Amino acid sequence: MENAHALSAADAARAIRDGGLTSVDLVKSCLDRIDAFEPKVRAWTHLDPDFALEQAEAADKVRFDGLPMGPLHGVPVGIKDIFDTVDFPTELGSPIHAGRRTMHDAAAVSQLKQAGAVIMGKTVTTEFAVYAPGKTRNPHDENRTPGGSSSGSAAAVAAFMVPLALGSQTNGSTIRPASYCGVVGYKPSFGLISRTGALKQSTPLDQVGVFARSARDAALMAEAMMAYDDRDGAMIAAASPALSAVVGQDPAMPPKVAFLKSPVWDQAERGTREAFAELTEVLGDRCAEIEIADVYGEVFELHRMIMEADLAKNFAYDFDRAADQFSPQLSEMIARGQKVTAVEYNIARERQAALRQGLDKTLAEFDAIITLATSGEAPEGLSATGSPVFCTLWTYTGLPAVTLPLMTGEAGMPLGVQLIGRMRDDGRLLRTAHWLTHFVGASSDEAAA
Repeated sequence: MENAHALSAADAARAIRDGGLTSVDLVKSCLDRIDAFEPKVRAWTHLDPDFALEQAEAADKVRFDGLPMGPLHGVPVGIKDIFDTVDFPTELGSPIHAGRRTMHDAAAVSQLKQAGAVIMGKTVTTEFAVYAPGKTRNPHDENRTPGGSSSGSAAAVAAFMVPLALGSQTNGSTIRPASYCGVVGYKPSFGLISRTGALKQSTPLDQVGVFARSARDAALMAEAMMAYDDRDGAMIAAASPALSAVVGQDPAMPPKVAFLKSPVWDQAERGTREAFAELTEVLGDRCAEIEIADVYGEVFELHRMIMEADLAKNFAYDFDRAADQFSPQLSEMIARGQKVTAVEYNIARERQAALRQGLDKTLAEFDAIITLATSGEAPEGLSATGSPVFCTLWTYTGLPAVTLPLMTGEAGMPLGVQLIGRMRDDGRLLRTAHWLTHFVGASSDEAAA
C-alpha cells in the first residue's frame, strides 16, 4: 500500500486484520519516512530497523496462522525514553544513565505489546523529562522547539514516522509538545494508566500520555494500556472507560463546552487570544464563558512545591553522585525543592482533591472545558521548550485533557485547543474532541464555500 505511513492507527490496524496491508509493509513505509526526515527532526534516541521488521514479520505470521490479534496488531509505536524497555536502553535523557538496560518492560509498554503493537524504538526526552532540551527539532520549523518533555514522541507522530507514540506529563509534557507540533495529545485521568517502570518524577503528579493524529487513534492507544496494576498506588480496581466504543458516537445532543480563561490568561500571546476568540465565535451558543474561583490562582505555586520537592527526593541519588552532569535548570529546581517544608508539601497535596472536586462540579453542566493548550506557537530557538503554564492546573488536579490541532498562529505554526473533562469521564471528553474536530472542519468548509 503506497504511503502506508500516512494511515491512521485505526485504519492501519483494520487493514492488517482484513489482509489489505501487512505489518511489514507498514513498518517499511515508516522506516523509509524516518530515513528521509530523521536527519532534520532528530526524534529518535534508539532505533533498530531490523528488530522492528522482525516484530512486524511475527505479527504477520500471527494473522496468517489465525491466532488472536489485539487492537494495535502490527501497528508501530514510539516509546518515550523514560519507559523501561527490555529491547532497548532506557537512558532518561541524561548522560548519567547512558547505556542503562532493564530486566522488565514498563507496564505501559507491556500492555502495548499485548495489544499487538510493534515497538519501533525510543524517542527523545528532555533531561529526566524536565526542561533541558534534547536534540529534537520541530517538524514544521527546525529552528523552533518541539516542546517538552515528550519532544521526540510528538515530533515523530507529527512527521508521520509513526502513527502513535507514548509520552508522559508531570506539568505540560504531553499537551504542550502536541500543540507545538500539531498533533493530538491526550493525558488520561490520573490513575487510569500504570506508571510502573516509568521514571518517577513526582508520584502525585506523574501521568502517562499518548500522541496520535486523531482523537480516535488516541482513544485506541490509551484504552489498550488501561489495565489495573496494583503496583501503582494511584490506580483503583474499577472498570476503565470504553474509549474506542464511545469516541466516534454521535452525541445525543450537540455538546456544550465551557470557555475558561484560566488564571494565566494574560500570558497568552495576542495572536493566540485572537485565534481563540474566532473559535469561540464559530461555536456560538454551544460555548459559554465561565469563571472559576480566585483560589485556583494558587495552583501554580502548589504544583511547583510538590514537583520540585519530589524532584529533590527522587533524583537525590543521581544528584549526589553526579551533580556536575545535571543541567543548570534542573539543579536550580532541585535546590528549591530541598527547601520545601513538610508542612508546605502536605498542604499542597491535600489541596489537590478539594480543587479537583470544585472543577468537577463546574464540569457537571458541560461536556468539557475549552481553553488554550499553550501561550502561543512553538517559540523560536532550541535552548528551551516553552511554557507549560496552560497545562499546570489540569495536571495538578489530575483531570483528563486533550489538545487538538485546530488553530494556526501568525507565523503559520500549529496552535492547540485544549479540552478538559470530568475525572474518569474520559470517553465523553474524547467524544467531544472528535465532535469538535469535525464541527470546526465543517465550519471551515462552509466559510471557504
